[in-house]
Amino acid sequence: MAMLARRGFHPASTRPDLPFPPDLNAEKAEQLSALLAHYAFRLFLRGAILKPPGFAPAETTRYLKAQQARKYAEMLVHLGLVRKLARGRYRCRWPARSFGGTLEWYVARELRRRYAWDVVTGVKLHVSGAGGDFDVVAAAEGKLIYLELKSSPPKNLVPAEVGAFFDRLRVLRPDSALFVVDTALRLSDKILPMLLEELERRQGRAPDPPRQIGSQLWALTPNLYTVNGRRDLMANIGRAIAHGLLARAPEF
Repeated sequence: MAMLARRGFHPASTRPDLPFPPDLNAEKAEQLSALLAHYAFRLFLRGAILKPPGFAPAETTRYLKAQQARKYAEMLVHLGLVRKLARGRYRCRWPARSFGGTLEWYVARELRRRYAWDVVTGVKLHVSGAGGDFDVVAAAEGKLIYLELKSSPPKNLVPAEVGAFFDRLRVLRPDSALFVVDTALRLSDKILPMLLEELERRQGRAPDPPRQIGSQLWALTPNLYTVNGRRDLMANIGRAIAHGLLARAPEF
């Protein structure tokens, strides 16, 4: 937040949208974070959040078998985050509008834990041309990193959201930025073309071809990346951040 203030902004954090208390104790936070490392669990919790009146485990996602979904539901009951109802149904104790806030919480926590970044989530800068929140802003080594997180499937992403991402980049001017889509689907089918199209529109020329630096991990420029959640979301994010730091370092 101090780095943002030094850039002339007046940053403020918005209230987190979470299906659990923001002051979750350390032990439960560790257990929940370990669960969120699994793509299948993130799909399950996303589906549970979207059913505030209550859900049957099998209703949350088609990705999981019924037995695995029930197992995840019981784990959340054990953590005290879900209440067990009658007839095999469950309900989140703390309603949330979407899974987005939980994804921000998880990514921010892991950036602190794994890489020792200073991190804030849900930041508003209160300046024109930067509508919406900056999902995750992190600082280390004198560098400012901005991560835009998308928790819904790629098919739901519209060009206006990509345009808003570039608007926020223009205002913030971070050292590196990541467009993160929590999906196991290929980014090259829809996400990458949308980013390149918007980049071309703003530059007034065709951008250089993107570089694939990992499985579904793309560098559009030396400081702009897009990654997905296949295999290990945080490992993908970490690799993109590392690539950005090295790309900006002097050569010897």
